[in-house]
Order: sequence, then structure tokens, then C-alpha cells
Amino acid sequence: MNMDRKSQKTLVMKFGGTSVGSAQAIAQVVEIIKNAKTDWEKVLVVTSAMAGVTNTLIDCAISAAKGNLQPLLIAEKTLKENHQAVAQKLITDPERLNTIKKEIVDLSTTFGDLCRAIHVIGEASPRALDAVASLGERWSARILAAICQEKGISAQYVESTNLIVTNNNFQNAHPDFEASTNAIHTVLDPFLNEGVVPIVTGFIGATRDGVITTLGRGGSDYSASILGALLPADDIWIWTDVDGVMTADPHLVPDAHTIPEISYEEIAELAYYGAKVLHPKAVRPVIEAGIGLRICNTFNPSNPGTRLTINHNGRTTKADKVIKAVTAIRKQRLVTVEGRGMLGVPGVAARTFGAVASTGTSVPLITQASSEQSICFAVPGETSDAVLQAIEKTFALELVNRDIDRVWATDDVSIITVVGAGTHDTPGVAGLVFHKLGEYKINVLAIAHGSSDVSISLVVASKDDEQAVRALHELIVW
Repeated sequence: MNMDRKSQKTLVMKFGGTSVGSAQAIAQVVEIIKNAKTDWEKVLVVTSAMAGVTNTLIDCAISAAKGNLQPLLIAEKTLKENHQAVAQKLITDPERLNTIKKEIVDLSTTFGDLCRAIHVIGEASPRALDAVASLGERWSARILAAICQEKGISAQYVESTNLIVTNNNFQNAHPDFEASTNAIHTVLDPFLNEGVVPIVTGFIGATRDGVITTLGRGGSDYSASILGALLPADDIWIWTDVDGVMTADPHLVPDAHTIPEISYEEIAELAYYGAKVLHPKAVRPVIEAGIGLRICNTFNPSNPGTRLTINHNGRTTKADKVIKAVTAIRKQRLVTVEGRGMLGVPGVAARTFGAVASTGTSVPLITQASSEQSICFAVPGETSDAVLQAIEKTFALELVNRDIDRVWATDDVSIITVVGAGTHDTPGVAGLVFHKLGEYKINVLAIAHGSSDVSISLVVASKDDEQAVRALHELIVW
């Protein structure tokens, strides 16, 4: 990606878990950072934990809360050895290697202490889980910074607990952008102005009192967009293990290919509906700051990847494709509230979704019968029992009086979403979608047209989801 950057100064790059998942991968990351430094005056790096580490950390904490320390005993040793092995392969300076190995041991000790405290208490609180989950990024940032220094790059690891100030909604914290702006400039400006590359822990922040929080799973993308927006940066590059945003999951559709350009509205829909290349929350700060964003492949850096663009008038252009991508969210269930007594009664929907909200469940799709006799919506399968109980409690009187006949949920279903700005003003797109599904004998259980006007979502039985994605992918013409 050797581009003319003479008029641009600041680049934020985020590397995902697979990008820092091995010594070989990290060596590639360091080379990318070195090349970026030749084109950009200021470079800031955000790193995820090594692939699989966060899951291991959380699993150990949950097992400890249930009285089982065996996973911890294994993970303590394995995580320490794995991180040290990566450092040892890429760092030859004895003093630097000894320093980083000690830091790895110190964080391993913290991991063990936290899990043993959870074991004693018998509860893994959200606050405790955030403290444990943060360790993956804290390991990887230190190791990556040390390896950059080894390769002649002036770099310094920085804990994002000193940069991103959040509320105390542990496991899904919300940033305080004003307080974070002040902290970011106080901590980062001296490094950036001196040509030092800050290697920042993604995914985590801290409350005003300094208590560690996390921004939700996959939150390193969000960290990068927050830092990029508040610096502000000229561009943000998200480095992953695929060549940008794909037209479909290549595991499902072998001939899926990279989308060269995609609008923020389209990527927001894709991110929400299952595409894993960008965290849904990462889109908003970048849009509001008007910053460029590119999604690139760490293991194929010469590929231009996908560039996000702003569609100013919300309408398609000649360059736009009617359908750009097809994605799927699995393991959902359709919940239906139905009854003749609902007809014309105000507040039924509000009470229904108030009950859903009380369980902390997000609703990705809603549809309602024109007769007003039923409301149908999707929820993650693992939350469906709690949602049903909450709704039945809310409408207990109506159920007794038969104003509501029943509240029920389907077996597992999948939400299939067709994304493309062309769905807004191209006649017959919905007809094409349903005709194609009909060709493959796939039954549609529910449909919704996104308020963003760039997507059509439909629900199919879980057994049909792979075939549905492959069938609809045939409609993508380049």
C-alpha cells in the first residue's frame, strides 16, 4: 500500500487476533508498521489479543466461579509459555528479552490471582470478567512494542486504560468522548510528535476511577475508530486475515470475492448482520469524524482491500451494485406475541419490547401483521427462554383474559441479509430475491426491509441458511 501521503500525517492501524496470532504473523505486522512509517508522519497501532486468548481467559474465569480451577492450571502455564515463545523467536537483545519475559510472567500471575479470587468468591462478576479479559491485549501490546523496538522502530506500548474513559457498564462499556479526547492528547501527543509509534491495547478502557472495562467482544475495532476520530487521524486501516469485505462468507461461498468499495451505511448493515470484518460500533465515530477507513489483509498487504466511502445523498450511483453482499446470523429464534385482543390496543408493542429489554436482549429483526393481531421478532436463541418468561409476566392478565392468545418461539432459525445501496431504488430487487429462494425450495418465515434502505432481511430455517446464502450470492453481478 505504497500511496502518496504527503498531504496526510496521521494513520491509525488496528491488527486483529489472527494478525498477532504467531511469531510469523507478528513479523509480518512489524514489516507493515515499518513500511507505514516511511509514508506517514505519525503512526498509531491498536492491537487485539493473540487469537483465542480472550476466550481462554474468560472460560477459565467462569470455570473458577463454578469451583473448577483445572482449566486455570493448564492455561496459566500454556499462555505464559506461548507468549514467551513468540518473544523469544523475534527478540535477540538479551536485556529486552528478559524485560518482556518478566512482564509476561507478571501478567500471568495477575491472571492466576484474579481467577483464584473469583474461585473463592464463587462468582465471576462483570467487573471481574473485564479485568481478566483485558490481559490478552496487555500481553500482545507489550510483546509487539518490544519486537518493533528490536527491529529498529521507535515504539512504546500504551495501556488504553489511560486513554479511553468509559462508564461502568462492564463488558460493554460506553466511552466518554470528551474525557477520552483530553486523555488521548495528554498521553499520545508527546509520542506522536516525537515520531514514536504508540502500540495501544485494543478492546479495553477504564472508568474515571481507573477500573478496567471492556468495549464488548470485538471491541478493538471500536478502540481504533475512537482513537482515530478523537486524535483525529487522516485514515484508519483495519488489518485482518481476509482481503477486505467479502461478498459472502468464503467458507459458505467458495467464489466469494472482495468488495472494492462499500458505503458506511452498507458496512454498518453487514457488521450488524453477521459479517465479522468490522465491529458494528466502529462505524459511527469514523462517520462523524469524516475519516477514511480501509480494511486490509495482514497476510496479503499488497491487496488494496476494501475502502469505505460516504454516500452523501443516500442514493446509488452508476458505480454502485444493486446487491453487494449476503450475510447470515445463525442460532436465532422468532418470538411471536399474538391475539385478537391486541387489535387497536395502544402500547402492546412498547410493553413487549420493554419486557425484552428487561432481559438485556437485543432484537435484530421485527415484523408485525397488518391486522395488528401479532408481533414477531428475532432474538438470539440462548436468550429466548428468558424473553418468553419476561413477556408472559408482562402480559399475565391479558393471557388469562385471552386478549393475548399465546407467546411462543420457533426452533433455531437464521437471518439472511442482502445488502446493497441499489436495493433502495432498483425496481424488482425483492422479487429477484424471493424468486431465487423459490428456485431452491427455500421457505421464508419472516421478512424486514431495513430503515437504512440498503438491506433486505429475511428469516429461514437453520437447515436452509447455507443454501440460502449461496443462492442469493448468485444475484451479485460485477
